[in-house]
Amino acid sequence: MRNVVDVAWLADHYERRDVVVVDCRFALGKPESGQAEYAEDHIPGAYYLDLERDLSGPVMEHGGRHPLPDLGALSLKVGEIGVEAGVTVVAYDDQGGAMASRLWWLLRFLGHGQVAVLDGGYKAWKEAGLPVTDELPHPRQATFSPKVQRHMMIAIQELKERKDSPDVVLIDSREPRRYLGLEEPIDKVAGHIPGARNYFWKGSLGEDGRWLSPEAQQERFGELYPNDELIVYCGSGVTACPNVLALEEAGFKKVRLYAGSWSDWISYEENPIAVGEE
Repeated sequence: MRNVVDVAWLADHYERRDVVVVDCRFALGKPESGQAEYAEDHIPGAYYLDLERDLSGPVMEHGGRHPLPDLGALSLKVGEIGVEAGVTVVAYDDQGGAMASRLWWLLRFLGHGQVAVLDGGYKAWKEAGLPVTDELPHPRQATFSPKVQRHMMIAIQELKERKDSPDVVLIDSREPRRYLGLEEPIDKVAGHIPGARNYFWKGSLGEDGRWLSPEAQQERFGELYPNDELIVYCGSGVTACPNVLALEEAGFKKVRLYAGSWSDWISYEENPIAVGEE
C-alpha cells in the first residue's frame, strides 16, 4: 500500500477487523489539547496515542526534545490497540500529518510495513461528512512482535563520522528562518548542522493541505541523487518524519532519521553550528 491513503479509502475500510485507526492529534505547547479533542470527537473506532506520552521517551541531557520511546513499551502499547502482523494501521492528526508521520515512522522502524497516513487528516474526514463519535473503542489485545530496522535511523556519533561523506546529504526540515539562524523560538541555539540543506517539511503538502503526488515529490527533491544517503532531521525528530515519508514517496531508498535532531545536536557544546545559506 501507499504511505498515504485518502478519506474515501479509509471510509471503505475503517470498520474492518484488520484495520486499526490511530488519532495522533497533538499541539506543541498545549500537551493536553490532543487528548481533549479526541475525547470530544474522533473517527469511530480510532485509538489515541499521545506524542509525548506514547511516541516519545523521557527528556534527558542528550537525545533531543522528543527522544525515541522505549521500544518494548511502545510494542506493548500498539499491541493493546490491535496492531499485529497482517493489520493495516492508518494514522491521522490535524497538523498536516506531522504527528501521524511520527507513528508511521516508528511502526516502520519496528518492522511493521502496513501503515499509512490519512491525507488531509481529521479535517478532511469531517469535511467529507463522514461519521465521528465520542465513544471510546474497546481494547484489542494483540501480540506485536517488533523487528527493529536499525538502518532507518542514525545516532549522533555515526552522523558526525558520516555527514561530510560525498554520498551523504543532510536535510533540515525546519522553517527557513530557523535553518538560517534568524530566529529560534523553541531551542536554545539557532542555526543548522553544517552542510545541511533546507527542505521545510510543509513543502510535502500542497496549498490544500493534502500530500503532493509521488511525481510532485520527485520534482521537489529533484536536485538529490537516487543513490545518496539522505539523513533527515528537524528540531526534535517529529516534523522530520513527513519529509522521510515524502522522500520515500519520491522513490528514494536510502533515507535515515536523525531522531535527536537539532535539539540533540546542540546539547553537545563542541558540535559546530552554521547560519545562513549553504
